[in-house]
Amino acid sequence: MFAVQYHRYGGSEVLCVEEAEEPHAGPGQVRIVVRATGVTPADWYLRTGMLRGIATLDFPHIPGMDAAGVVDEVGEGVTGTAVGDEVFGLVPAADQGGAAAQYAVLAAWAPKPRSWSSEEAGGAAGNIDTATRVLEALGAAEGMTLLIEGAAGGVGTITAQLARARGLTVIGTASRGNHAFLDRLGVVPVTYGAGLADRLAPLAPHGVDVVLDAAGKGSLAELVALVGDPDRVVTIADFDADRHGVRFSRSPAGESPGWAGLPLAAELADRGGLTVPLHAVFPLKETATAHDVSASGHARGKIVITVP
Repeated sequence: MFAVQYHRYGGSEVLCVEEAEEPHAGPGQVRIVVRATGVTPADWYLRTGMLRGIATLDFPHIPGMDAAGVVDEVGEGVTGTAVGDEVFGLVPAADQGGAAAQYAVLAAWAPKPRSWSSEEAGGAAGNIDTATRVLEALGAAEGMTLLIEGAAGGVGTITAQLARARGLTVIGTASRGNHAFLDRLGVVPVTYGAGLADRLAPLAPHGVDVVLDAAGKGSLAELVALVGDPDRVVTIADFDADRHGVRFSRSPAGESPGWAGLPLAAELADRGGLTVPLHAVFPLKETATAHDVSASGHARGKIVITVP
């Protein structure tokens, strides 16, 4: 098959499209003909070697954690899914990639919502998994107020919508230019940066209950002070979390507790309750550009790669 691969750690220039060995569905898995795959920060964290202390790669490595496409192989023990079904989902967490390719194996999946394009579905699963995992870790429940630091990105936009579906009030930090965008998602926007507590006071007169840091901009101390307890803050982006007593949430090597969120999110989408805002869509041959745009930290919504 053809795939995006890299043979060593480095910048986006190490990415190339070339021939690769086809994967096949194992027990409890399906293989899809990939139509689209999302780009996540984990893709370029891994590529640059930033995570080599906790995650080693076998080279050559294919990036891509989530994808959408058409099932063409069904592994032993799989029921309810057949060849020809359109699905979206996640590669096995232990593989740490594999979706930026002609074929990909999925360990968790759900039917593609009728309301989503292939591009939207291709960029959805990873963020749904992360959002579900974070909301569970925070004990997010109806009536609470959730603050999302960096709410306009891929994880932030999905977490906000899933939280609102649970009955939470969501406040999100973003640059002024993204406030109208967040407002359309039902998020109360607020500008990030110094003095956040003062700006939040009139927006959340009873205070903020829980916080997701999806930005990783060094604001954990202030976020902990807002809620008064580091157990009420989760970050997915700040590697300095331990120093503040905050949980750093990343997908485990085995089954993720966020996988259960995929079919629930698909149902919500087909009821009109979940959209996947797209920042940009790139063809497979421009994967390096997609990685660079993601690494810039200024994406509004999800970055997606289409596979011919």
